[in-house]
Amino acid sequence: MDLRIAHLYPDLMNIYGDRGNVLALAQRARWRDIAVEVRAFTAGMAFDADWPDVWFFGGGQDQGQDIVGADLAGANGAALKASLADGAAALAICGGYQLLGHEYVPESAPAIPGLGVLDVRTRTGALRFVGNLVAETPDGVLVGFENHSGRTYLGPNAKPLGAVIVGNGNNGEDKTEGAVQGKVIGCYLHGSGLPKNPWLADRLLGWALDRRHKNTALDPLDDADETAARAQASEVARTRT
Repeated sequence: MDLRIAHLYPDLMNIYGDRGNVLALAQRARWRDIAVEVRAFTAGMAFDADWPDVWFFGGGQDQGQDIVGADLAGANGAALKASLADGAAALAICGGYQLLGHEYVPESAPAIPGLGVLDVRTRTGALRFVGNLVAETPDGVLVGFENHSGRTYLGPNAKPLGAVIVGNGNNGEDKTEGAVQGKVIGCYLHGSGLPKNPWLADRLLGWALDRRHKNTALDPLDDADETAARAQASEVARTRT
């Protein structure tokens, strides 16, 4: 088998260690003898909707989001939507998460339209959320680091990725973190998230491989180090609240 990873806007949307998510996906595939190719897709290019099995979309500053939002408003956004509708998976962090929703509203600038593949809306808040983030899901605990002023609110078609135990998550109000809709996941887990949350990485890998290879079963990996790192990060976050 082989895996195709598309890294969206790595020159504009790549802060707080987000590139580590691409490295984690690629390495967990290679440990299973799955060949991997990673390609960058950025503003000004013509996106190939048929090539990627999984898209990664990192976080960025407002200036980067302006450029990316404008690029997604054209043919590249249409190509990304077509790819996701055709079975590709996606993980989006922070600014990328916001731009996969309906809109991102800055504090003192016009709203930036999003792609609308996640039923979420984001507006800027007065207080920035910075610190460790721990969320509980039916499949395991998630740990990461949040740094965002956006307040993201889910519509009825998106489901929360997890319930906040430590930190603020989507908006600091409803105790939700992230969103899942189909094979698209958005969240605020910087740091990067996937190396410390291998079960989430494998969920994305399974979704991605199913696009072309169908009904794939991932061989188990020894995740003792990753599990220990997640447990330690969770314990530190809980004791500091």
